[in-house]
Amino acid sequence: MIFTPDSIKKQEFKKSFRGFDKEEVHAFLEKLSTEFESLFNENEALKTELEGAKQKLEKYLQIENKIQETLTDTETKSSQIIKDAKLQAGEILRLAEEKSTELLQKSREEADKLKSTVINLREEKEILLTKLKTVINYQAHLLEIKVEEAGEEIKESRRPEPSSGVEVDVNDIVQKLL
Repeated sequence: MIFTPDSIKKQEFKKSFRGFDKEEVHAFLEKLSTEFESLFNENEALKTELEGAKQKLEKYLQIENKIQETLTDTETKSSQIIKDAKLQAGEILRLAEEKSTELLQKSREEADKLKSTVINLREEKEILLTKLKTVINYQAHLLEIKVEEAGEEIKESRRPEPSSGVEVDVNDIVQKLL
């Protein structure tokens, strides 16, 4: 049997010859009913409050789960982004190293070509200087011959004069031409 405040108030007892005082029993039952009603109402209020707390807890648990999922997704995505960034940085470094190696190789090849060209130009300069000195010496020699021939013609037509040789400084001429 479930007790309610009304069932306590309406409880009927059998009458017996020497039983309890009817008024006293009714007064006690009235107090008991009032106290039980108060406890019953408090229990109902606590049940309602507990149900509300359960609903809030359920909402908070759902929010917590969503936050956990979001956090996990964010960690996964950030890890992937970091991994991708590291791969991309590695690729950029690799390409930069390849490019620098290639540029360095080209620079070395160009430097070797320039050295070779400078050496060739120096050799050609020496050859040209030698040829120029030869031409100047030859021309000086021809000039001396012409001067001597001119001197002999003058001797035949005039009185004899001492002949002066023509001296040509080949190195001085070459330096002036350069």
